[in-house]
Amino acid sequence: MKINIRPAIESDATEIMGLVNELAIFERAPEEVINTAEQMKLDGFGANPLFKSIVAESDSGILGFALYYYRYSTWKGKVLYLEDFYVKEAYRNFGIGKQLFDEVIKTAKNDKCQRISWQVLEWNEPAIKFYEKYNAGFDKEWWNGFLEL
Repeated sequence: MKINIRPAIESDATEIMGLVNELAIFERAPEEVINTAEQMKLDGFGANPLFKSIVAESDSGILGFALYYYRYSTWKGKVLYLEDFYVKEAYRNFGIGKQLFDEVIKTAKNDKCQRISWQVLEWNEPAIKFYEKYNAGFDKEWWNGFLEL
């Protein structure tokens, strides 16, 4: 199977949003998703995009994606924050996730980031094992805070 890794374009938003919904089901929280493909188009592909995305595609369409944005750490400097990273279940274990993650790493290095950060659910053993292959660290001290508006 030939896989093409490339930056996402506006017309990919509907397929990416479909993958976001699959991810939410996998993470046992489908009711939490309120975003839409239309909003994603506005937020990610307008004049001042809030995020960037990389997709993995084949003749079958988009099989996976990585969505990220930049944040700033007063301690580390520029950080690429990987918001979502997902490959369709039927296409896992074909190296697609590795190709996507390697592209994220390449992007972070090219953009002079000091770090890539992300979250992973404590019960998601396959994802944890994937990240461990990259010698990733996991911070179990800090709690995730949020405020719904």
